[in-house]
Amino acid sequence: MKQVLEVVGFIALVQGAMGLVQEFTGLLHGWGIVQRLGFLDGYEVYASIALLVLAFAMFAAAESQKPG
Repeated sequence: MKQVLEVVGFIALVQGAMGLVQEFTGLLHGWGIVQRLGFLDGYEVYASIALLVLAFAMFAAAESQKPG
C-alpha cells in the first residue's frame, strides 16, 4: 500500500507541476491531464495546485504506513 501511495503521489506531483508550468509559461502544451479535461476550463491553476496538495498528502500518508 505504501508503494501505491508513493506512485500515485508522484504522478499527481508531476501532473500538478506540469499544469502550472503550462499555465504560466505556455510550455508543455497538451502534456498534462489538467489541460485535457474540458470541465476544468478556467480552473487549470486551481486544479494543478490541488494536485500538488494531493501529492504531498499522499506522501504523508505513505510515510505513516507501517513497513511491510
